Order: sequence, then structure tokens, then C-alpha cells
Amino acid sequence: MNISFKSVHFKADQKLEQFISEKLEKLAKVHDGIIGFDITLKLENTDKPENKTAEIRAKIRGNDAIACKTAKTFEESADDAMDALKKQLIKVKDKVRGN
Repeated sequence: MNISFKSVHFKADQKLEQFISEKLEKLAKVHDGIIGFDITLKLENTDKPENKTAEIRAKIRGNDAIACKTAKTFEESADDAMDALKKQLIKVKDKVRGN
């Protein structure tokens, strides 16, 4: 499985990328048709403390599933995005099965 990271307006720490990669490995077990993930981490230019955005695209045969969340930390925003992505992947999997 291919996982690619892109950081906008900052340099991502190796620990952050490792944290997200480990979570995505678990998420990949939800749907067996996942080809890879594209992760974009952005540091928004706002005055609010919730300025760290994680956008995760799961590349699946046929369609892609995308989730984007903003929070105070990249770990929190990535977790939130993965939760939303998990729901989408379950729906896609059920739809393919015909449920």
C-alpha cells in the first residue's frame, strides 16, 4: 500500500508521519480494495488555535474517499479525518456487497 505525505506551510516531523502511517495501516483493514493514501497536512493562516488541517484521500478501485478535518493538533485532525473516512469506507464496502 502506498502512503504519500504532503506538508503545506511547514515541514512534517517524522514522528507525525509515523503516527499517521500506523493508524492508516489499521484503517486499511476496513476495506480490502484500498490502493493507497494521500495525506495533505496544512497549517492554516488564522488566529484561531484550530489551524491544523489534515486531508486524507483513500484511493480505492472505482472511486476515492476523502475526509478533511481541522483541529488544534495534527494528530487530532488526522484522527478525526480517519474516523470520517472509516465511515465512508464502510458505506462503500456495503454498497459494493449490495447491502
